[in-house]
Amino acid sequence: MNKIRQILRLHDHGRSKQAIAIQADVSRNTIKKYIKFFQLSGFTFEEVNSLGDKELEDLFGKSNERKPDSRLQALQRCLPHIDKELKRPGVTRKLLWEAYMKEFPEGLQYTQFCFYYNQWKAIVNPVMHLDHKAGDKVYIDFAGKKLQIIDPSSGEIQDVEVFVAILGASQLTYVEAVLDQSKESLICVCENALHYFGGVPSAIVPENLKAAVTRSNRHEPTLNETFSDFADHYQTSVLPARANGPRDKALVEGAVKIVYNRIYAPLRKNTYHTLQELNTAIRYQLELHNNCQLKGRSYSRRSQFEEVERHSLGGLPISRYEFKKLHYATVAKTGHICLGEDRHYYSVPYRFIGKKVKMLYSRTRLEVFYHYERIAINILLIIR
Repeated sequence: MNKIRQILRLHDHGRSKQAIAIQADVSRNTIKKYIKFFQLSGFTFEEVNSLGDKELEDLFGKSNERKPDSRLQALQRCLPHIDKELKRPGVTRKLLWEAYMKEFPEGLQYTQFCFYYNQWKAIVNPVMHLDHKAGDKVYIDFAGKKLQIIDPSSGEIQDVEVFVAILGASQLTYVEAVLDQSKESLICVCENALHYFGGVPSAIVPENLKAAVTRSNRHEPTLNETFSDFADHYQTSVLPARANGPRDKALVEGAVKIVYNRIYAPLRKNTYHTLQELNTAIRYQLELHNNCQLKGRSYSRRSQFEEVERHSLGGLPISRYEFKKLHYATVAKTGHICLGEDRHYYSVPYRFIGKKVKMLYSRTRLEVFYHYERIAINILLIIR
């Protein structure tokens, strides 16, 4: 900008283009270009010189910008649709370019097609990203900031955890408040998320939550046995985010930040006395969020989910998962084992007397295992 000011100042003092070029160390063609723009602007040198660098850049820089030709304008209108279609399994840029050429026979070639798509993608989503396929993964995590419920009788304030799940392709989001981050709570809200989506993705990606991952490891993490059993029930896999892999968890971390703005902020004005009241308010704000149009696109998370991802999800099982607890016991001489939680005795085959067996029990059923063999199934006498 200082160079432009110097050129215009010398021109205003009546110096020739040759003299200005020598003094400013700029080619004569460049001198001619800026003097022409200056004359066409209709401003005096004093008016131009009073402009700030940004205004001066706008004045002289915009005249260099070319309007995109009709082929590029047509492609730019197609880019949001192309981005959406790329989320479908098996869809490639090559296939979409061939479809684009059928509609626009005089359109841009494949290399330019990819170049302008990448350029548009960088502007709309200016961070490193992973391309997510429909029905592939759901990312889960607990928000760092907590919400509160207040006991109406005592006035005691209780912090509650906030669970966030987001589908990779459509970015459809699920949010629910829960009392803690225990295994039982995590499985409950994760299951609620799957039923909210109406289907099961190929994998669940937890952000190394203790209730899901017993031991974190970049290459071979150890999964919590109960959470792994939950995933088996829904016929999906668990792929924990790598401890030092920021791209593995960027989507859910971004979702948490949006949740702070679009759900936490509206809720701060009200007081909630029960978890149910709080979750009702969360669900209302969540629907507004999922139906809000995505930035730089002509569709919402919900519409993208219905169009692209819903039919790519696996089916839900007939029954919900029953949370199981683990207990070990030695079979008594009477051929019975005692379940300490309900203080009742349950029978097993006599040949296992004196053996230490593994007991897995839910609210309604007890299964007994010895060396990975199920040796007994009992209906619990007291349903908790």
